[in-house]
Amino acid sequence: MKVSHIIIVLIIFAWPLNYLYQRQLGAISFLLLAIFFFVISIKEIKKLKAQKEKEPPREKIK
Repeated sequence: MKVSHIIIVLIIFAWPLNYLYQRQLGAISFLLLAIFFFVISIKEIKKLKAQKEKEPPREKIK
């Protein structure tokens, strides 16, 4: 996921998360942010694994 997309999503959800935080429901907003970053990290790991599979195996230098 591009950094610009992540920033746009965070800006869009900043007001509702701040509203929850002000209503003493900060744990919910923290949970939602944690889930968001967890999903992003899983996507990045899948992308790295796919990229690693495409690379030819490295030869060992003796």
